[in-house]
Amino acid sequence: LNAQDTALYFPPRPIDTSLLENPHSPHKATIYSLVLPGLGQAYNKKYWKIPVIYAGFTFLVYNIKVNNDEVKKFTQAYKYVINKETYPTDNKYVVRYPNPSDLQAGRAFYRRKVELNIIYSAAWYVLNVLDAAVDAHFFDYDISDNLSLHLEPAWLPAPDGNYASGAQGIKLCLKF
Repeated sequence: LNAQDTALYFPPRPIDTSLLENPHSPHKATIYSLVLPGLGQAYNKKYWKIPVIYAGFTFLVYNIKVNNDEVKKFTQAYKYVINKETYPTDNKYVVRYPNPSDLQAGRAFYRRKVELNIIYSAAWYVLNVLDAAVDAHFFDYDISDNLSLHLEPAWLPAPDGNYASGAQGIKLCLKF
């Protein structure tokens, strides 16, 4: 026999199947929510949150549109009053606010509301992403029936052992 004729025998190693399973990824949930609001919640299997997210966006976009329409009406009325136009107009603010400074104040008021709603929309978007990320971190968290918190009224005796001069309190019992 030569050295080339001998072969080393290595028994096959068992495959670690834990590496083959796809763990729930907070990074993936975050990216999904960044791409499309609510998609991270769907990835986390929290489907009930998706209508809440879109209801919030719908409300904020509606407020932006309504307030922006008011800004346009105040701007048109301001131009009408400043230019001393005489043609008939259906703008209700021309009659209600004949003073140009009042029209500017009204325009600034509604413009501020538009800008605040844009900020609220951005905050709602960030909150959607944060919710998906945090929920993904707790996806595999086990909340068993053994975890409970009981509140009970308690009577705390005075330091000298006299129950008559004690104090009332609340007793918290955490079982885990």
